[in-house]
Amino acid sequence: MKQLLLELIKEWFEIILPEIKEREAKPEKFLDWNLKKIIPIIGFRRVGKTYLLLSIAKKLGKENTLYVNFEDERLNIEKLNIRDFINAVKEIYGNKKLILLLDEVQEIPKWSKWLRTLNDIPNFFVYATGSSSKISPKEIPTELRGRALTIHLFPLSFREYLSFKEIKVDRTTTSTILNELREYLNFGGFPEITLTKDKGKKYLILDEYFQTFVARDVIERYRIRNREAIRYIIRILLNSTYITVSKTYNTLKSIGLKIGKNTVANYLKYLEESLFVYYLEQYSLSEKLTIQTPRKIYLIDTFFITRYSKFSENIGRKMENTVFLELLRIASKNPLLEIYYWKDFQGHEIDFVIKENYAVKELIQVTYANSFDEIDKREWRSLLKAKKLLKCNKLTIITWDYEDTKELSWFGEKGKIKFTPLWRWLQKHQ
Repeated sequence: MKQLLLELIKEWFEIILPEIKEREAKPEKFLDWNLKKIIPIIGFRRVGKTYLLLSIAKKLGKENTLYVNFEDERLNIEKLNIRDFINAVKEIYGNKKLILLLDEVQEIPKWSKWLRTLNDIPNFFVYATGSSSKISPKEIPTELRGRALTIHLFPLSFREYLSFKEIKVDRTTTSTILNELREYLNFGGFPEITLTKDKGKKYLILDEYFQTFVARDVIERYRIRNREAIRYIIRILLNSTYITVSKTYNTLKSIGLKIGKNTVANYLKYLEESLFVYYLEQYSLSEKLTIQTPRKIYLIDTFFITRYSKFSENIGRKMENTVFLELLRIASKNPLLEIYYWKDFQGHEIDFVIKENYAVKELIQVTYANSFDEIDKREWRSLLKAKKLLKCNKLTIITWDYEDTKELSWFGEKGKIKFTPLWRWLQKHQ
């Protein structure tokens, strides 16, 4: 086994790295030999985790890094010994400082113990990815017991999307940007799909992603017995804006599926753990009310909406989903930031309540509108009502292509509301 490891390590020096498109996530910034932490890179399948690992080698040099894919068929994982691995690495690199780029670590028996042991060696610094078909992405930092700083990788942001297509905002027209934004909303941000020009192939690639996700990341990973039920639940999530366990349970029961309420709750949790779907809670000072109220549904990529949802032609729905994903990117870099929605008993609703340091920082509405007259009055009236109740003065309505700032009033409540086109709002966050 050690001889094979030596051959694989030597092979690394001969490999020509593929062209790497720049991403906003900068894993090399986590490199700190004084504060040695394992750096897991987690995310939904095909968002570019392997390429992010390789980008480290591209920037820091292959002589300072070692990439190992533990799905390599030549490796006999059951016989793989960490001592052999360490000895082989030291035989080639000596005692120099080395950055280990470990891909698909879930293949290693007791993988978390491996990573902790490697991290304890003074001259090793460890980056790692794992497949959600065998371990939940959320398990990785938990298993590493406080020894990790996690990078959350999402599909391409709109900024990255434009960069991948070599489009510079300051050198093109607004109409071109809006056309690209519509394309981005319809076909999402998976890197491979973005770089595929044939639209028919985009659908074929997404179908493969989706089928593999359901089969491996859900059914196989969680050993789902009631496969018909999990597939119906996925359909419900794709075609709903809110979710509750009770309502989902009653829907499945009404079509004759035999399933317990606890199983429904578990299936919904599994789909969240796999990073396919996110559930947004309602903002309330009452924890009980937060738990009891329906949660809003957002998907990891808007192409799933285009392909599989009744909202396929609903640009407003895709805009809102895109704003949520951008807020997630921001929150992944700021642990003090929390995202909610808000709704009162009269039906006034705020799409996003942004909370930071125990205070509501901003209220955001999203609407598909090109002028003020196209905006439903309930959008800004809800903002004015929530402004008073939540004690927040920063009010934003994200539009399609309308930009302005207005002082508005309703039933004695006044507030300054900023109207911002989606493309411009997406550009300013990085």
